[in-house]
Amino acid sequence: MTQLVLASTSPFRKALLEKLGLAFITAAPEVDETPQTGESAIDLVQRLAGQKARALAASYPDHLIIGSDQVCVIDGKITGKPHTEEKACEQLRQASGHSVIFYTGLALFNSRTKSIKAICEPFSVDFRLLTEQEIINYVRKEQPLGCAGSFKSEGLGITLFDRLTGRDPNTLVGLPLIALCEMLREAGMDPLAG
Repeated sequence: MTQLVLASTSPFRKALLEKLGLAFITAAPEVDETPQTGESAIDLVQRLAGQKARALAASYPDHLIIGSDQVCVIDGKITGKPHTEEKACEQLRQASGHSVIFYTGLALFNSRTKSIKAICEPFSVDFRLLTEQEIINYVRKEQPLGCAGSFKSEGLGITLFDRLTGRDPNTLVGLPLIALCEMLREAGMDPLAG
């Protein structure tokens, strides 16, 4: 049976994929995530998801490899991971009272046949108006420094929102499982099979 590889070291993506009950391994793809000049958020995440999946092909020549990438768009501007408390607070100030769109790229690469399918799954988050103290307290408590948009929706981040809109709430965490299940079934790997 073809093995499944998650081209990611994200503990969040790993935990999501574990929900499907499929055996898989994780590996770190070495990919430059710098956006190309004039590249849209959708094009960026689809390109990076595909590159991450393909980056592991030599090491995993007979596998289905999952790649994923996510960006947050606030006021039309692509926003990445904050990495510092100061930048996380700044991102949350920008998001306060606004609708923010997350674009998650998902790719499934068959390293044996060299076929790939890549999609972009959007998800919208409406932030409530946040006070400065709420922003500071949230960032200090949850430390969302490695998360696009500076929050963890699966944790205390849920307190920042008025509404979530999208097909699959897992998308917001970083791995659109509904779309992934569709891709896996098309590739002959059904999580519900025997």
